[in-house]
Amino acid sequence: MDYLRDYQREAVESLSNGKILKGSVGSGKSRTGLVYWYEKVCGGDCHDEHNFKPPKHFKNLIIITTAKKRDDKEWERELAPFGLIPGQDNIIIDSWQNIHKYVNYFGVFFIFDEDHVTGKGKWVKCFYKIARKNQWIILTATPGDNYEQFIPVFVANGYFRNRTQMLMEHAIYAYNSKYPKIIDWRGRGRLNAMRRNVLVQMNYRHQIEITKKDIFCDYDRIAYKELWKNRWNLEKNKPVESISELCYLLRLTGNLNESRIEACKELLEKHSRVIIFYNFDSELELLEGQEWGCKVAVYNGHKHEFIPNTKKWVYLVNYGSGSEAWNCITCNTIIFYSQNYSYKTMVQAAGRIDRMNTPFDHLYYYYLKSRSPIDIAIDRALLEKKMFNEKDFIGGK
Repeated sequence: MDYLRDYQREAVESLSNGKILKGSVGSGKSRTGLVYWYEKVCGGDCHDEHNFKPPKHFKNLIIITTAKKRDDKEWERELAPFGLIPGQDNIIIDSWQNIHKYVNYFGVFFIFDEDHVTGKGKWVKCFYKIARKNQWIILTATPGDNYEQFIPVFVANGYFRNRTQMLMEHAIYAYNSKYPKIIDWRGRGRLNAMRRNVLVQMNYRHQIEITKKDIFCDYDRIAYKELWKNRWNLEKNKPVESISELCYLLRLTGNLNESRIEACKELLEKHSRVIIFYNFDSELELLEGQEWGCKVAVYNGHKHEFIPNTKKWVYLVNYGSGSEAWNCITCNTIIFYSQNYSYKTMVQAAGRIDRMNTPFDHLYYYYLKSRSPIDIAIDRALLEKKMFNEKDFIGGK
């Protein structure tokens, strides 16, 4: 029997150097990427899952992944069926924070896991240097929401000399904006062709039933209106100083409302194990201060507690720390206590329980939100698969 499922095998046959393997969270991208390297790059064979044929010409492998995946040894488990051990078989697994260590490597095969090559920061600059001298692929569930986020991959594939050339040829800017703001793109046919060329879609045939439900909770309408009108931070007793502070305070008029806590407790009565994603420390303080009647654990930038192993539990997870690079197959329910600004982050967070090896045949996602103007605007942006923009929201009111 083939080590891969049919849809994974199709992806391996379609992959080549410089491509992005796009597959839904939990679809087996890691395994597929490794088989591509083992078979197509090194000349091995994984068609018999009990008898892998060794590579004819082994090429060293470097996997750049998240710090959590590195520390949790997830890739070591993926490599075990190949009989390979990182550190002993010319295989290195490291985090994105250390990508600069590998800019001088030559003739190596790189797997970039959990795509972080968007924008123009330090990681992208290192990626350019690596891509010029090595073979590589990218694994991701969310490769990009717009053409701009594909620029590093387009440049690395030689479609443009640099970021500036692509923007000059294709970007259309708002003429009356205080800062450079792209409002449209010219030459979409060419851009779409390039995007199709670099993307390899893994057609994961999901057999799990998924229920998604919006639960509307109350918000303090009086506090919201006064805050919008007066721009005054009551807690600090001073004027609101920034757009981010104003949006944060506007969101709290709903996020700290008791009705959200009641909604969580009602859902815990229905589902004995729940993961609750939250954004702000103020939300965590409220959630931790509740009587849940079961074991409660936390995962954020300060605490990395393990998922409880009791019959009933609540796992409080911060989006910024825990929306990717860990899995849970002992739970089938996620409550999004408040929505994140990023569509990509929301997709990654949902994927923590949506795994190939989950024993559940039904997954549940509950989205707590209010009908406050800012919650409505965030919801609209996410439905359009966009990042919510605070400046646009405040300026548009």
